[in-house]
Amino acid sequence: MAASDSPDYLRFFPKPSPYDNQREAMDEIRDALDTGTDVLFEGACGTGKTLAALAPALDHARETNKTVVITTNVHQQMRQFVREAREIHDGEPIRAVVFKGKGSMCHIDVDYEECQVLRDNTRELVDVERDKRELEERQEALLEEAQDGDDEAVEARQAVMDELEAVEADLEDLQEGNVCERYYENLAGDNDDFYQWLYDGVRTPEDIYDYAHERNLCGYELLKEGIEGVDLAVCNYHHLLDPGIRAQFFRWLGRDPEDVVVVFDEAHNVEDAARDHASKELTENTLDSALAELEDVDDDRAGAAENVVSAFRDALTETYEDAFGFGGSGPPRAKSEVGSNWEDVPVANDDRRDDLTLAFLQAYTGPGIDPDLDDALALGEHLDEEYDEAYRNGETTTRQECHVLQAAEFVEGYVNESGELGQYPTAAVRRDEGTEEVYGRAELYTCIPREVTTELFDSVHASVLMSATLRPFDVVSDVLGLDDPVTMAYGLQFPEENRRTFAVDTEPLFSSNRSDEAVQQEVAGALRDAVEFTPGNCLFFFPSYSEAERYHALLDDVGATRYLDEPGEAAEDLRQEFTADENGVLFTSLWGTLAEGVSFDGDDARTVAVVGVPYPHLDARAEAVQDAYARAFGDREGDRGGGRGARDGNDAGWRYAVEIPTVRKTRQAIGRVLRSPEDFGVRMLVDRRYTKQSRQEMRKFSVNPTFPPEERSELVDIDPKKLRFATLNFYTDQDAYDGDPPQP
Repeated sequence: MAASDSPDYLRFFPKPSPYDNQREAMDEIRDALDTGTDVLFEGACGTGKTLAALAPALDHARETNKTVVITTNVHQQMRQFVREAREIHDGEPIRAVVFKGKGSMCHIDVDYEECQVLRDNTRELVDVERDKRELEERQEALLEEAQDGDDEAVEARQAVMDELEAVEADLEDLQEGNVCERYYENLAGDNDDFYQWLYDGVRTPEDIYDYAHERNLCGYELLKEGIEGVDLAVCNYHHLLDPGIRAQFFRWLGRDPEDVVVVFDEAHNVEDAARDHASKELTENTLDSALAELEDVDDDRAGAAENVVSAFRDALTETYEDAFGFGGSGPPRAKSEVGSNWEDVPVANDDRRDDLTLAFLQAYTGPGIDPDLDDALALGEHLDEEYDEAYRNGETTTRQECHVLQAAEFVEGYVNESGELGQYPTAAVRRDEGTEEVYGRAELYTCIPREVTTELFDSVHASVLMSATLRPFDVVSDVLGLDDPVTMAYGLQFPEENRRTFAVDTEPLFSSNRSDEAVQQEVAGALRDAVEFTPGNCLFFFPSYSEAERYHALLDDVGATRYLDEPGEAAEDLRQEFTADENGVLFTSLWGTLAEGVSFDGDDARTVAVVGVPYPHLDARAEAVQDAYARAFGDREGDRGGGRGARDGNDAGWRYAVEIPTVRKTRQAIGRVLRSPEDFGVRMLVDRRYTKQSRQEMRKFSVNPTFPPEERSELVDIDPKKLRFATLNFYTDQDAYDGDPPQP
């Protein structure tokens, strides 16, 4: 194609030319955006997904006066977005901003409520100061006219002086209130230099913070004021998944939702993130604070509020106290075993309302829950307004939270919604590390994320969801509520001869036989051979940290430095120490921080293994998600049929909620290596359930069918006793050994 025939979107593509698959993807994405259609885009490492999405999105936005918002929940990807936005800006200038929450950009470290009051007070102060200056200028002009004999000017000046006196009194009151000095400088000064600097490049929040800090400005508010109509905004998931934050964010952008194109990176994480943003929580401490707050309230509605709050508080403590001693999937068997992390106390029932709601109904003794809740909500709103006013006027040095309002809003939502499909009511307990006291929490957990995401995807112009592990596309569409999206998938573009992917036919690591010594020795033998015949580092992922620790001990005889990733330790420090080695082996959990969003390029790691099928721990919360998915998607899954025959609703729940997310995590883990066309390495899936033969022999236990077709075709079933020879042959063909290869 001649240069003059090149599509317009290539002006936003900063590389010399796109790969073939990138060009194809960009064409499809541009066509989809022109018709307002959502896109599901799976691309392995090396596909160039970010630029393939951004170039056509920016071109469409430029032509139709829209803004592109690209978002991720992975810090490394955020940095990558900044680098690529800078490359785009160098070739085709764009107005781009990188946005983070107020908490990471505030110079005086106040929460959102206090910031809002400070901002309003400061703006009012600046407005009154401006009014005062204008009145002073007016009275001076009228004074000159009066001195020249204008009688009307005398009368007009007196009116202005009276108004000026009132404004000065208002100003004196405002100066005694709470204001933000940095925001004051924003409003009082000329900020043209900041915006010139901001759009001369692509600035990070850290850049903006430093710029503002040096000049006694508020960078967060400057950024909010200056992002209207930008071409590109980079942000975290919560700016889009939280409905309230999203509405504000779009207002700052100066865009209606239909004028926004959304690009989600690492989109396989949207499902869990949406659940977290939709869930509601209330701690026992907040309930206690609400009751203490009511003791000082002189209002007829205080009694009604106390009826509701005290009954819910008593119900919560009774529910978790009664649960101690029963074990099972609940809390520790004894109160003394409660630790500092939240541990669920299941309260849901199959045939009636949950235990916490039932206990609340039993504990409540007022005239009626609904009218008392109405009074509690009204009183909470009234108190919240009073606290706001007191802080504005400088009567308090901090903006007081209204715990009554928080408690009333939660109780109303919990009682009304806890029985709905997709809502999982639960309690939890933890030990306060300071006081050593055990206290509880009530939570309404949203199981089905489309209840959050459907509204988002229906409101924006179009979205592009991209990930290296997004398939099956039909499941993503069901779970997130996407209507007939365009789908595209591209596998690894790197030379196939540079990799081998083995499905190692060890005994399946079911939870029932992980402690079997013979099984452990077979698996350990395969891993030992991988270490011995790998010319470089090995990276091993396990279903849990305890399994990683087990095999770390079993492989104490390998001729390599062993690194053990442990929960609560600094994984990045360990990663750097490991990658600096030339003959190391790292043992970690697939559910830890090193399984995705982290690259092990080139010599950082040569062989990667996932040991077992790393299903997550299926606690009551996970079972609730599984049950909700079965009820929501069972009919669709049964209609699809597939390699395992017809499925019932329960199979759909397991597949949607457990098996597919687990295989996605597995695919993410083995994608940590082979990050460039020159890279080479071995990928191992150590468990019979990954093998092709398991599809017939193990049927429903096999996970082989859940992998995409082209990845299944690359899987080579191998006996663990032959793994050393296969590994040796591959690395010999790559001329990877420094000197003579090891002898099998």
